[in-house]
Amino acid sequence: MLSHPFRERVRHLRRLNRDAFHRWSGVPVISVVSPVYRAEDIVDEFVRQVRQALEQVTADFEIVLVEDGSGDGTWPRIAAACAADPRVRGIKLSRNFGQHYAITAGLEHARGAHVVVMDCDLQDDPVFIADLYAKAREGYDVVLTAQRQRAQGLFKRVSARLFARSIAWMNGGDGHDWLVGGYSMLSRHAVDSLLRMRDVHRHYLSLIRWVGLPTAHLPVVHRPRYSGKSSYTFPRLVRHAIDGWVSHSNRLLYLSVALGFSFLVVAIALVVAILILYFVHGFAPGWPSLVVLILTCTGVLLMSAGVLGLYVGKIFDQVRARPLYVIERTLNAPSRQTSPDR
Repeated sequence: MLSHPFRERVRHLRRLNRDAFHRWSGVPVISVVSPVYRAEDIVDEFVRQVRQALEQVTADFEIVLVEDGSGDGTWPRIAAACAADPRVRGIKLSRNFGQHYAITAGLEHARGAHVVVMDCDLQDDPVFIADLYAKAREGYDVVLTAQRQRAQGLFKRVSARLFARSIAWMNGGDGHDWLVGGYSMLSRHAVDSLLRMRDVHRHYLSLIRWVGLPTAHLPVVHRPRYSGKSSYTFPRLVRHAIDGWVSHSNRLLYLSVALGFSFLVVAIALVVAILILYFVHGFAPGWPSLVVLILTCTGVLLMSAGVLGLYVGKIFDQVRARPLYVIERTLNAPSRQTSPDR
């Protein structure tokens, strides 16, 4: 078995080899992928701050902006940024496919040895890109960011924490009481592994957890939104949560079975109690209790059938094998090059 210092030396030489390859081939050291939706007032400032942060790390970078069918002036702002700097690349989807599909589109077109994924609302501070890169160079394929608290209202903070805990529980739990966001850095190996997963219903963080590559957590500060309001309304947040639960875990089915079994146990206990009361004291049946029992059992049956229906619907969506997204046009899109062996 190789000694620890020797293994570290081998890893260091591999990193030097990859860096030399990227300098020679023109492949960016870092790509930043950001889904952009209705952010015409944010694009210019986002590009400025991200470019400023990247230039502190390397001059070999690219910024991939994926316009997710905004229907406003977002794409012209992206086009202007691409015209001003060839390192900024624009991808316009044919319609609004959703944030996680836009992330997938960006990852499939990003060429960097390391890829940063971040939202465009500037709540994720680009200044932490240097810290993400430093942590990734320690040998981690995935570096996730975590916040103790988010710069949002009370309701969104509480719901975000509950959702984070529920997703962690659905995926087996990770032991962290942090709000892990989409702001992250992936190695090329992690990006390629993620893209091999063609799940129709995509949840970026759940897919990353499933891949299981060496992962680090980096504490960051969550800032107020630069401009405008989030496009995630309460109904969309609920739907997003349900999709995350159903698409990446079968625990809801087990919960449905457990709930049905619990009601069966309660029903048996009540039958025994009724028989005892009938023979000991006499038991007068009451319509209210019967109605409550019928409604309760009906509700449980409908809920169980609904959970099963959700899973069947996900299977239907998957077997149709439609493309995850459709690209209308691209700007500053060079051909993708092959990265060195790992």
